[in-house]
Formats: sequence, C-alpha cells, structure tokens
Amino acid sequence: MTVRETFDFAARCQRASDLFSGYIKDLERLEKEKNIRPNPEVDAFMKAATIGGEAHSISTEYVLKVLGLDVCADTFVGDEMLRGVSGGQKKRVTSGEMMVGPRKALFMDEISTGLDSSTTYQIVKCLGNFVHLMDATVVIALLQPAPETFDLFDDLILLSEGNIVYHGPRVDVLEFFESLGFRCPPRKGVADFLQEVTSKNDQAQYWADSSKPYKSISSPQIAEAYKNSRFGSSVNSALSLRSDKQDIYPSALAKTRFAVTKKESFAACFAREILLMKRHQFLYIFKTCQVVFVGIILSTTFLRTTLQPTDEANAYLYLSCMFFGLTHMMFDGFVESPILISRLPVFYKQRDNHFHPAWSWSLSSWILRLPYSVVEAVVWSCVVYYTVGLAPSAGRFFRYVLLNFAMHQMAVSLFRMMASLARDIIIANTIGTAALMVIFLMAGFIIPKGTK
Repeated sequence: MTVRETFDFAARCQRASDLFSGYIKDLERLEKEKNIRPNPEVDAFMKAATIGGEAHSISTEYVLKVLGLDVCADTFVGDEMLRGVSGGQKKRVTSGEMMVGPRKALFMDEISTGLDSSTTYQIVKCLGNFVHLMDATVVIALLQPAPETFDLFDDLILLSEGNIVYHGPRVDVLEFFESLGFRCPPRKGVADFLQEVTSKNDQAQYWADSSKPYKSISSPQIAEAYKNSRFGSSVNSALSLRSDKQDIYPSALAKTRFAVTKKESFAACFAREILLMKRHQFLYIFKTCQVVFVGIILSTTFLRTTLQPTDEANAYLYLSCMFFGLTHMMFDGFVESPILISRLPVFYKQRDNHFHPAWSWSLSSWILRLPYSVVEAVVWSCVVYYTVGLAPSAGRFFRYVLLNFAMHQMAVSLFRMMASLARDIIIANTIGTAALMVIFLMAGFIIPKGTK
C-alpha cells in the first residue's frame, strides 16, 4: 500500500472523522460559554476534518504534511521485494498511523535503532511539529542522541538505576547538576554528559566545585537532591493540582476497546483486502496459468484413459490421475505461508493498537480466498476432466469440482494456520511439509472394487 492509503486505513479504523465531530460539539459549546470567536482557518479545518466518506480525509493530508511525507504520499511503503520509501520515512509512517486518529499521547521506545543521526533528527523534528501544532504529548526514550537531536526536546526525564534524577525543562538540566558540583565541559555533548555524570565510574571527571573535595554521589542521592530542589518542587506543585470535572469532556475518553463498530471494522478490512488482491493480481494470474499448464501435462499423461468394467489396470490409472490432482491442489496452498508471514508484523501492530479485532481481518481474508479457490477448481476440472476421459456426466463433473474446491480450501487454511503458529518461514515450511506427509500416510489408499 502507499503511504496515503496506509494513513487512510488507519484513519478509518480509528474513526477520525466521527471523533472530530464530537470535538466540534464541545468546542462550539465552550465558545458560546466563554464568548470566543474562533480563528476562521482553524474553524474551517476542524469542520472539514469531520467530513467522512471521502477517498482521502483531510486529517490524512494534514498528518502527511506535518511529518514531511507529502512528497512520497503516493509511493509504496515497500518491503524486501519492492523498493519503497526510505527507512526513516517508514519510521514516520508508523508514527503517522497513530497520529492520524484522535490520539494525542505517544510513548516511543528506541525509535533511532538502525537509523543514522540525520534520519533520527528528521524524525524527532517531525514529531516536534506534531506536538506543537496539534497540542500533543510524545515521550521518547533515546540512548546517546546527537546534540542537535537532543536540542529538539522541550522537557527531559533522566533515569538512573530506577530513580528519576531529573524531570523538567531541558534548558535547566545543566543548572541543576551545577548546583550539585558538576559542570559540563564546553565541547561536551549534554546528552553524553548526563549519561556519564550519573555513573560512579565517570562522575569524577566532571567535578567542578573547588570549595569542597569530590565525593561520589549515588543515583538515589541525586534523586533526593532533585526532589528538594526548585525543579522538583515545580513538578510536585503541577502534579498536586486537582482537575475540575467540568473540564473533562466525554468525547475525549474512549468508552470501547475499538473505535469503530464491528460492521465498519469488517468493511475497512474487506476493502483493504480487495485493494491488496488487485495489487497482487500478477501472482494470481501466474498461479492460474500454472494450474492450466500442469493440467495439460496431466491430461497428456492420462489422455483418454479407457475404463472397462473388468479392467482394474485402467481403474488404477483413473485413481492415479485423481490422486495427482488432489495432491496438486494441496501443494498449491503452500504459497500462502510466505504471504501470511510477511503480513503478520503489520497485523499484530494494528491489532495491539486496537485498529480492528483479529476476526475482521481473518474473515475478510478468508472470504476473498473463496472465489480464487472456485477459479482454481473450475479451471483444473475443465482442463482435466473430459481430456482424461472421466464419466461424461454433469453431476459427476460438478462433484469433481466440489472435491477440488474443498481440497484447495483445506490446503489454504492448513498453511495459513501453520504460518500463524510458526511466524517464521523456515519453521512454517518444515511444519507444513511434515503435515503433508502425515496427511498422505494417514489418508489411506483407494482400492477399486474387484469383480468375481
């Protein structure tokens, strides 16, 4: 999917337009109570954001611009086989999926893993735009950030050995440690200084209070000094303020696990599956051509096999032909394993963030596999049935189609289950092969009824 389509799906699952409608009602009531005239541009944007049913919502376009992704909005996100957006842009896409909805608090851990300092800087800068333009809160855990990235943050929470040794404005952190006797050298990065000054092994080099000899200060002691300082007092005073219940608005609180109804969730997943099937149409066309090709080879091998009432040799030929056809249908489901495994990370991410329940994705995916199973069964039967010389009866032909359809559905479900349990392509292929062997061994053998 493209970046814009990914955001549109996230906005639809989080019911962005409907929730903006709730915000509009609260805003209009507050404006009347406090006699406030809204900014015309902001008012127009908020009302446009409530319009649903459009191909692309205005909230999607806004988040694209805030994150700097408007230049690649129609580019595929990409994977190992398809070149798409860059690694840093993928990180921003992941963040944008959450921002496009009504969420205004994000907690992000180690977002710089695998990225260079320039890309990390761009991501944090975009998140800063999100915070300041949309009045949001973002808490990011980083290790050894570059100085220019560190300077983008408004507030700082410094943790050491399970203690909060500082929590307050970033610009005041050096003043606090200077009050303890430690000073950051002129050309030393502040982030590196903070990580080393709380360590017993590296703390001594930053001691700058010449009036008294250096003595190691442990993390609990620094945390206690912070609580007694004006920085800790300001945080405590802010936390001690009680919120007025009149300032809490029902539209800002989530009352259900999922933002949309079961019907809307299923419709969103179903529409996405249709889109993905269109994007993967080459795969399905190739598999259909493969079915035709293998069917032609099978037909030439068992071309017009003649069955006599007492001829068991020809009966075995028919059974061999039917056995090969069912085996081919079973192995045709093998391709479902790598497809599903490649999609599982996205599924688990969206399920855990309550985009949609697991059943809506599974059910929509299964329903759209039914027509293709019908196509494969009909194509195989049309190529093989009369060419081999099976009974020229419409009822028997449709029963043969039904048998192939059921076998293909069983194979697809089997390999999808193996992939969902294993979550690794090597393990899934190993378990799937073992399952096929068990099925072949335990299925039994068809023996034609002998005549006396």
